[in-house]
Amino acid sequence: MRILIVAATAQEVDPLVARCRDLAVADSIVRKCVYGGHAADILVTGVGMVATAAWCSRALSEARYELALNVGLCGTFDRSIDLGTVVHVTSDRIVELGAEDGERFLPIEELGLGGGSAPAVSGALVNPAPPANGVLSRLPAVTGITVNTVHGSEQSIARVVERFRPQVESMEGAAFMYACMIHNLPFAQVRAVSNLVERRNRTAWRIPEAIERLGAETLRILGAL
Repeated sequence: MRILIVAATAQEVDPLVARCRDLAVADSIVRKCVYGGHAADILVTGVGMVATAAWCSRALSEARYELALNVGLCGTFDRSIDLGTVVHVTSDRIVELGAEDGERFLPIEELGLGGGSAPAVSGALVNPAPPANGVLSRLPAVTGITVNTVHGSEQSIARVVERFRPQVESMEGAAFMYACMIHNLPFAQVRAVSNLVERRNRTAWRIPEAIERLGAETLRILGAL
């Protein structure tokens, strides 16, 4: 298979790159590798929705793929999910898209601006057909939100939990999913939980452990294709 693997930072795919046979090509926007007989193009987009959407769209316009994987870290609102757990985000949404009306937040669909090219960016983006993969199917399936500003105050966390009941949050997931959906490309968003969504507390983050586990599960997913 030819697979596009998307990450926001090089750090998040370091364990994967270390195990791949590197076939890097000059002047390419992706790092070309081989693992388990599959051609894997690794795209590091930079952090955030805009960078992810732009670079994914460019990569998907320049080459044809059979599968795309978004691998990265996330924070969890769900205290029952242990730090370091690798999850499969099957539903995601852009929760900041809308308008303020005093103390109320109006989602884009309530403003009558949710139309346009399908799929709509309002509401949840749901993976219509995750790849049939035994390793992927054993990961906890979770709902996510994608944000420009990660939540870090008790008030904002309480508001977003009340509105959307998310389990995890990232800064790229929904943008990746949207790009794949408009290109009719099968995809999966796989993330490792590095921290609780709470007031910023870097001493409690488990980034190295999360990256290690993310890399291990990504390799298992590729090996099961």
